[in-house]
Amino acid sequence: MTTTELDNLAMIADSAKTFAETHIRPHVMEWDESQEFPIDCMRKLGEHGFLGVLVPEEYGGSGLGYQEYVSVIEEVAKVCGSIGLSVAAHNSLCTNHILMFGTEEQKQKYLPKLATGEWIGAWGLTESNTGSDAMRMRCTAERDGDYFVVNGTKNWITHGKSGDVAVVLIRTGDLLDSRGITAFAIEKGTPGFSSGKKENKLGMRASETAELVFDNCRLHKSQILGEEGQGFIQAMKILDGGRISIAALSLGIAKGAYEASVKYAQEREQFGKPIAQFQAISFKLADMATKIQASELLIRKASEIKNKGGNVTKISAMAKYYASEVAVEVSTDAVQIFGGYGYTKDFPVEKFYRDSKLCTIGEGTSEIQKLVISRELLKD
Repeated sequence: MTTTELDNLAMIADSAKTFAETHIRPHVMEWDESQEFPIDCMRKLGEHGFLGVLVPEEYGGSGLGYQEYVSVIEEVAKVCGSIGLSVAAHNSLCTNHILMFGTEEQKQKYLPKLATGEWIGAWGLTESNTGSDAMRMRCTAERDGDYFVVNGTKNWITHGKSGDVAVVLIRTGDLLDSRGITAFAIEKGTPGFSSGKKENKLGMRASETAELVFDNCRLHKSQILGEEGQGFIQAMKILDGGRISIAALSLGIAKGAYEASVKYAQEREQFGKPIAQFQAISFKLADMATKIQASELLIRKASEIKNKGGNVTKISAMAKYYASEVAVEVSTDAVQIFGGYGYTKDFPVEKFYRDSKLCTIGEGTSEIQKLVISRELLKD
């Protein structure tokens, strides 16, 4: 990157950091305890350009690339993983799907509202019986003239209750047919389309996760994104970029836990000196810092390739796999460094610990990432 690009990146990161410190940090534990999804905060994020990072300016977005996007997610997640997750899901899944595969009319209709935070976006692939095995989905659409009649449910959907528009993958063809799934853009309030159970989660509690329910919901063919039957192929491309998002989310959580640990280790005294001076603690900090640095390098490389329009299937899976596992390892060590205090909600690391685990599961488990990586390696 050029000096100017680095300066711009630093400016955007500083802007996201200032926003997180001002609008998020004072409410982190309040939102976590109540499991409140702070829609007003999301609106403010949109006003500051953080909900349309990748959207071109002509559609009301910030018109930035993946390096800037990673920095935004990282800075928000350093303060609160839940809000980082919501920003990531809104940007890289719903909004990006419409940006990549929508018609000009669909882009003009949805992107300005999504990019500015006027509308919240959701994206639905997972079902109760199909997580990694998405081609066995049971949510189906039956053709009826110019309409499709949809029945079934989607589970584990970020912003499933509060989303104003959802991009949903629905089976329009035969079971296990990769060309038998279609993406639809569906607005809240559509007859037969509603939200169901909201999940009571271990972590990421301020990021709303809920069920989508379809009961004879009629969708017009104009709501299809791209072509009928192309939904699964589109979803795999969306997830390639989405994995960079979750890697960035993981990086932010790891950095937040690490920075809290360094500060605490320098202040906490035992046996007459700061615990940072004990090798057992200083070596933990060394391991944490090294793993975080390696995560960031992988993520930045994936972002560079993505910006250039290259194939990121392998590198994004590597970044997501490694960074998410590191987030869990670093936050676990952070709790250990804090000792008993790390197990309480009065200190920040217990929340990093709880939030980190989702990163190894959402948008493809660590096991699925290894499957993707190994297939790409053998293909090469």
